[in-house]
Amino acid sequence: MFLTLLHCVQSVLYKYLKYIQPINHQSKDFQLFFLLHNFNLPWQNSIMAKSLLFLLSLSLLAFAPLCFCYTNNYNHGSYLYPQFYDHSCPKAQQIVQSIVSKAVAREARMAASLLRLHFHDCFVKGCDASILLDSSKNIITEKTSNPNRNSIRGLEVIDEIKAAIEKECPSTVSCADIVALAARDSTVLAGGPHWEVPLGRRDSKSASLSGSNNDIPAPNNTFQTILTKFKRQKLNIVDLVALSGKIAHHLLMCTTFRQRLYNQTGRGLADFTLDQSLAASLRNNCPRSGGDQNLFFLDFVSPTKFDNSYFKNLLANKGLLNSDQVLVTKSEVAKQLVQQYAENNQLFLDQFAKSMVKMGNLSPITGSRGEIRKNCRMVNS
Repeated sequence: MFLTLLHCVQSVLYKYLKYIQPINHQSKDFQLFFLLHNFNLPWQNSIMAKSLLFLLSLSLLAFAPLCFCYTNNYNHGSYLYPQFYDHSCPKAQQIVQSIVSKAVAREARMAASLLRLHFHDCFVKGCDASILLDSSKNIITEKTSNPNRNSIRGLEVIDEIKAAIEKECPSTVSCADIVALAARDSTVLAGGPHWEVPLGRRDSKSASLSGSNNDIPAPNNTFQTILTKFKRQKLNIVDLVALSGKIAHHLLMCTTFRQRLYNQTGRGLADFTLDQSLAASLRNNCPRSGGDQNLFFLDFVSPTKFDNSYFKNLLANKGLLNSDQVLVTKSEVAKQLVQQYAENNQLFLDQFAKSMVKMGNLSPITGSRGEIRKNCRMVNS
């Protein structure tokens, strides 16, 4: 109970210092945060330690009402903060960044794959690394769901990161946090924005195949269906449009957009909202039958660079997926956002970072719930 309250107060203080007032390293608030953050039980025996412990106890009592009020009103990500592993595993973020950098250097496409992995994890039961679990006696893996089958990638990179971190600090850093950090680092490597990743998630002991099939937006979903799926996750239309830009440097299989090329209306005609010269070009490698696994860059302008080309393509009717093009054909609000991001790359990057933090805080497992998996592919025995 004491440690749970301690972590909660750490989180509240961090968010207060970060978002409400500029950090003053000489302020009493910052000194209290430093004391909380570096609190370590083994030094309790000294006289000074007992005095500090008394001060800490008073501080916890003073902040407890604020903590409980905060968690009752902002239960998503309430115990998460970027410095969570600074004391218990200080090299964790460095290890993640190093391995992700090598993976993206080997294959530029891996940046998009790691970002997509985080997205597909968070939209099913929250950001809890359930997507990494293999099937077992009591678990049916999410990897075989329609959104993930034959397309989810980056699992081996996560395995490599986990093995390295377990060697450095065993049973400390969760797979869920590793996925979140890898998504941020891969975005930066592709030219996207940097953001501080709130940490402290724990790993789930279960997966949800049905959740993966039903909660992740699909390529052929209507705009309203996509918006509804985002709202279920406490994400709004701004988050929807900004996060849609995440897939701009993905590769898509022919099967994900074939309908738009041949039979969008059920009368054997291509989707009239798709640029017809682009449609004709795509048919060369995406026939009516066969070639299901043929791959296409969603963003053919800057396929490996994280920028706003995706939105420019949408305005030119060159979005491959139906779920992309509906952003400019089915909602005036969404269309205005697309126009703003197409005109202002920095505006898009800033909002993307904010929406990623918001998505990363979806229903985290914290405290004593869940576990810290030793192997990301299976629950601890």
